[in-house]
Amino acid sequence: MDLVLEVGDPEALTAAALERIAVDELMPASERAFAEDAVREDESEALAYLVDPVELLGAVPGVELAHASWSTEPVDHDPESLEWDLDEDDVAEEDDEDGDPVVRA
Repeated sequence: MDLVLEVGDPEALTAAALERIAVDELMPASERAFAEDAVREDESEALAYLVDPVELLGAVPGVELAHASWSTEPVDHDPESLEWDLDEDDVAEEDDEDGDPVVRA
Protein backbone atom coordinates (compact mmCIF):
# COMPACT_ATOMS: atom_id res chain seq x y z
CA MET A 1 0.00 0.00 0.00
CA ASP A 2 1.26 3.46 -0.83
CA LEU A 3 0.24 6.64 0.91
CA VAL A 4 1.01 9.95 -0.76
CA LEU A 5 0.68 13.18 1.17
CA GLU A 6 1.69 16.76 0.71
CA VAL A 7 3.52 18.54 3.50
CA GLY A 8 2.06 22.03 3.67
CA ASP A 9 4.25 23.33 6.50
CA PRO A 10 7.65 21.60 6.62
CA GLU A 11 8.79 23.68 9.60
CA ALA A 12 5.78 22.61 11.68
CA LEU A 13 6.37 18.97 10.70
CA THR A 14 10.02 19.19 11.75
CA ALA A 15 9.12 20.93 15.02
CA ALA A 16 6.54 18.27 15.87
CA ALA A 17 9.04 15.48 15.19
CA LEU A 18 11.71 17.18 17.30
CA GLU A 19 9.20 17.54 20.13
CA ARG A 20 8.33 13.84 19.95
CA ILE A 21 12.02 12.91 20.02
CA ALA A 22 12.64 15.23 23.00
CA VAL A 23 9.98 13.54 25.14
CA ASP A 24 10.88 9.95 24.20
CA GLU A 25 12.24 8.70 27.53
CA LEU A 26 13.35 5.36 26.06
CA MET A 27 15.63 6.89 23.39
CA PRO A 28 19.33 6.90 24.34
CA ALA A 29 21.12 10.27 24.13
CA SER A 30 23.38 9.11 21.30
CA GLU A 31 20.38 8.00 19.24
CA ARG A 32 18.52 11.21 20.11
CA ALA A 33 21.23 13.39 18.57
CA PHE A 34 21.26 11.25 15.42
CA ALA A 35 17.44 11.38 15.18
CA GLU A 36 17.34 15.15 15.64
CA ASP A 37 19.92 15.65 12.87
CA ALA A 38 18.04 13.32 10.52
CA VAL A 39 14.73 15.10 11.17
CA ARG A 40 16.26 18.52 10.55
CA GLU A 41 17.77 17.37 7.25
CA ASP A 42 14.84 15.45 5.76
CA GLU A 43 11.09 16.00 6.05
CA SER A 44 10.43 12.35 5.27
CA GLU A 45 12.47 11.40 8.34
CA ALA A 46 10.39 13.83 10.40
CA LEU A 47 7.24 12.13 9.18
CA ALA A 48 8.66 8.71 10.03
CA TYR A 49 9.11 9.81 13.67
CA LEU A 50 5.48 10.95 13.85
CA VAL A 51 3.60 8.09 12.16
CA ASP A 52 3.59 4.63 13.72
CA PRO A 53 2.15 1.94 11.38
CA VAL A 54 0.95 -0.10 14.36
CA GLU A 55 -0.94 2.88 15.81
CA LEU A 56 -2.25 3.77 12.36
CA LEU A 57 -3.67 0.34 11.51
CA GLY A 58 -3.76 -1.60 14.76
CA ALA A 59 -7.32 -0.63 15.70
CA VAL A 60 -8.90 -0.78 12.23
CA PRO A 61 -11.90 -3.15 12.36
CA GLY A 62 -11.42 -6.28 10.28
CA VAL A 63 -7.66 -5.79 9.98
CA GLU A 64 -5.13 -7.94 11.77
CA LEU A 65 -1.71 -6.37 11.50
CA ALA A 66 0.74 -9.19 10.85
CA HIS A 67 3.79 -7.13 9.93
CA ALA A 68 4.50 -3.42 9.46
CA SER A 69 7.48 -1.65 8.02
CA TRP A 70 7.99 1.98 7.36
CA SER A 71 9.99 3.94 4.87
CA THR A 72 9.59 7.38 3.39
CA GLU A 73 10.93 9.22 0.42
CA PRO A 74 10.14 12.53 -1.21
CA VAL A 75 8.52 12.21 -4.64
CA ASP A 76 7.09 14.51 -7.26
CA HIS A 77 3.41 13.62 -7.33
CA ASP A 78 1.16 14.50 -10.25
CA PRO A 79 -2.39 13.34 -9.43
CA GLU A 80 -3.30 13.60 -13.12
CA SER A 81 -0.55 11.20 -14.18
CA LEU A 82 -1.59 7.68 -15.15
CA GLU A 83 1.54 6.46 -13.36
CA TRP A 84 -0.23 7.04 -10.02
CA ASP A 85 -3.36 5.05 -10.88
CA LEU A 86 -3.50 1.55 -9.40
CA ASP A 87 -4.87 -1.18 -11.58
CA GLU A 88 -5.37 -4.89 -11.06
CA ASP A 89 -1.73 -5.60 -12.01
CA ASP A 90 -0.51 -3.51 -9.04
CA VAL A 91 -2.15 -5.71 -6.41
CA ALA A 92 -0.76 -9.12 -5.52
CA GLU A 93 -2.89 -11.52 -3.51
CA GLU A 94 -1.58 -14.53 -1.64
CA ASP A 95 -2.47 -16.66 1.37
CA ASP A 96 -0.80 -16.53 4.78
CA GLU A 97 0.10 -19.58 6.86
CA ASP A 98 -3.54 -20.02 7.91
CA GLY A 99 -4.83 -19.88 4.34
CA ASP A 100 -6.35 -16.41 4.80
CA PRO A 101 -5.94 -14.02 1.86
CA VAL A 102 -3.29 -11.32 2.17
CA VAL A 103 -3.36 -8.42 -0.27
CA ARG A 104 -0.21 -6.45 -0.95
CA ALA A 105 -0.36 -3.31 -3.04
